[in-house]
Amino acid sequence: MMLEQHIEELRAELRNCCDRKEHEEIKAQLKEALAELDEWLDTVAQEVRPKG
Repeated sequence: MMLEQHIEELRAELRNCCDRKEHEEIKAQLKEALAELDEWLDTVAQEVRPKG
């Protein structure tokens, strides 16, 4: 999945980052990507729940 790959790439960048400003920017991007993943997982979970 593309989103999961993006998250892993951001995590790797965060581990290797030495600049404080860049670290904060990457951390913010990672937070957004994780929120997007959570939203997607919630949507999928709602779709697979039995109705009734």
